[in-house]
Amino acid sequence: MANKRKIICTSTGCIEYAPERYRTYDIDFIRVHVHFQGKEYREGLDLDPVEFYRQLEVLEDPQNHLPYTSMPTREEIMSQFEKACADGYDEVIVIALSSYLGGTYNLIRLIAEEFSDRIKITVVDSKIACFGEGLLAIKAAEMVQKDIPTETILKEIAWMMKRQEFIGVVGKLDYLIYNGRLKGGKALMGKMLSVCPVLHFTHEGEICSLQSVRTLKKALHQECMIVKEMIGDRSPEDYVLWRMYTGTSLVEQQMEIEKQYGIEPNHEPMIVSPVSGCHCGPWLAGYGLAFLRREDEALED
Repeated sequence: MANKRKIICTSTGCIEYAPERYRTYDIDFIRVHVHFQGKEYREGLDLDPVEFYRQLEVLEDPQNHLPYTSMPTREEIMSQFEKACADGYDEVIVIALSSYLGGTYNLIRLIAEEFSDRIKITVVDSKIACFGEGLLAIKAAEMVQKDIPTETILKEIAWMMKRQEFIGVVGKLDYLIYNGRLKGGKALMGKMLSVCPVLHFTHEGEICSLQSVRTLKKALHQECMIVKEMIGDRSPEDYVLWRMYTGTSLVEQQMEIEKQYGIEPNHEPMIVSPVSGCHCGPWLAGYGLAFLRREDEALED
């Protein structure tokens, strides 16, 4: 008899904002917290991302009223593992927010070790955030439903992680500067010269500037060029491409520019998780790209 396995994802994976078809996988969530205007929210449960970004767009004096995030509590993480034990699961696979973005991954991993004599828990550092992270959990859940062995699932997830991409343009630098992501001379020159950074996640899980481009329009062109090059001649059946955004102010412009490059997303647009978006602000437009392994491609590099 196959082991009964549960998939858990941190709330930053945006699965709760994704199409309804993903609900069938019964993925559970460990929720990161957002603090904003004197209130504490549990992401995905009592914080609506659309309304959150609307408020950020009109926030007065944002430098002194920044939203900030905090890790899930120890009790919240333990309750998810206790529930898995009580529900009769033999194994848990947790897909967690990139460890570069805070201590959530390490906290989950440490608590998982405390359950080692009760249930097998594998915690995966997704090395990304937003729906790129969530899609890893969805793919893991799909494989669980097909009774694929855990060892193979983890290898498939590792294969995807080495090739996942997050490319985004931030229309205004304010939140990047206020949050300390852009400092000193770079911040000053960026504001003066209207420089727009093209952001991406490295495959080690760190978000950084891939390029800095003069003017927003040129930056949107540049991100489309980068995505087009990344896809190459790969068939749409062998990747998942989606638009991602915080607020919607850049989306129409992004859609017009992508036509010039023949870019056709094959997944619904995905809003960025508030935990991620509060650091870059409500003016981000970009793409998530996940490659799917073909049968002629080796599982292990």
